[in-house]
Amino acid sequence: MSPPIHAKISGPIVMIGFGSIGKGTLPLIERHFDYDKSRLVIIDPHEDGELAKAHGVRFIKQAVTKENYRDVLVPLLTAGGGQGFCVNLSVDTSSVDIMTLCREIGALYIDTVVEPWLGFYFDKNIGPEKRSNYALRETLLAAKHNSPGGPTAVSTCGANPGMVSWFVKQALLDIARDTGTPFNEPKSREGWGQLAHKLGVKGIHIAERDTQRSKRPKPMNVFVNTWSVEGFVSEGMQPAELGWGTHEAWMPHNAGIHNYGCGAAIYLAQPGANTRVRSWCPTPGAQYGFLVTHNESISIADYFTVRDGSTVIYRPTCHYAYHPANDAVLSLHEIFGATGKMQPKWHILDENEIEDGIDELGVLLYGHAKNAYWYGSQLSIEETRKIAPYQNATGMQVSSAVLAGMVWALENPNAGIVEADEMDFHRCLEIQRPYLGPVKGFYTDWTPLSDRPGLFPEDIDTSDPWQFRNVLVR
Repeated sequence: MSPPIHAKISGPIVMIGFGSIGKGTLPLIERHFDYDKSRLVIIDPHEDGELAKAHGVRFIKQAVTKENYRDVLVPLLTAGGGQGFCVNLSVDTSSVDIMTLCREIGALYIDTVVEPWLGFYFDKNIGPEKRSNYALRETLLAAKHNSPGGPTAVSTCGANPGMVSWFVKQALLDIARDTGTPFNEPKSREGWGQLAHKLGVKGIHIAERDTQRSKRPKPMNVFVNTWSVEGFVSEGMQPAELGWGTHEAWMPHNAGIHNYGCGAAIYLAQPGANTRVRSWCPTPGAQYGFLVTHNESISIADYFTVRDGSTVIYRPTCHYAYHPANDAVLSLHEIFGATGKMQPKWHILDENEIEDGIDELGVLLYGHAKNAYWYGSQLSIEETRKIAPYQNATGMQVSSAVLAGMVWALENPNAGIVEADEMDFHRCLEIQRPYLGPVKGFYTDWTPLSDRPGLFPEDIDTSDPWQFRNVLVR
């Protein structure tokens, strides 16, 4: 049976970036959209373009920079009429600047991260607070505030951020059903916050375990990962960040707060990829994860905030708890052992280099009447190979979310700037689900206080297992 055509793209498609996610997204665009292939253009400064050419797609080997982005993109997105669509899957390109340009010329836009121009992530002169995802997101919110409505620009719509925001809403409905809590499915942001508050959800981990294994051992001085090495290292070197919940009674000594903006998050004066937290996933059970900063940690906490006037009544804690593939863990260990110096080489494992494993990516909602509930995707490399080319399980979860976001944008072309939290999660998951493998929910009795050896004194809070004080590994 032929795959469904979800929508028609009437103008040119411009994909910026053709790394692991771009390569995986291209076949999904080909499968699910009615468009003119002669008007699809891919821009990337590093790739050789051979795969693009094999698909009959025009390829431009060029960097999109702060100096040239208007001159490069405007002609490509307006050529031949119709409504253009910019699919930004690159690094070191300003998401806000490019989406603003797209909206000026009437083109649709999507990305997977609020990305800055080259140099931002490693600028030693601006300090941790200004290098944070909170600061980047505030530039997006300012653009949204200053220019409401108009052509749709979907911000941060990958697996996470993106898909996980849709998982949170489905998980809340499941918990309400399973606890016998009377409810009507919310129709507004305020309604969703009130439901989370009513259920007693104290917080949310974006809880992920990547068990994909390479057929070959990792070489020394090579960063090996299952997705963008540049992306992972950049965010991993940013300060650890988390949405800060109203139930928290303790704050780390090196925490910083923001005196502007939404106020939903804090940051720690240490790199996220060197900050460990206790979490839980269905396959491994209890595990350590890295508290790597991500946009969804802030946007989810912000979205579910309940206010009475200017007073915050309720907000969940929210953060990433990421156990990457074992090769990536070793790669991070090398970096921090070398005082933060990046390896001279890096490599992304493709689907042919992986022996086995899954990417188990979901949301762990905790503190409610049934303790904790994980809901998410358990996509294996074996299933990934069967359903789409050029990607491993990690990439498939991202590229399929890009597909869902593109469909939503085409169906809602005048929604203005939106985050994944604001989109129709039912529709987005309907589009994405064929590419996610098993999507399941699991309840657990585990808490951060479970099974601690008790061999050494610990600074913990036994009155509330779900305090961040007990989650953070110190």
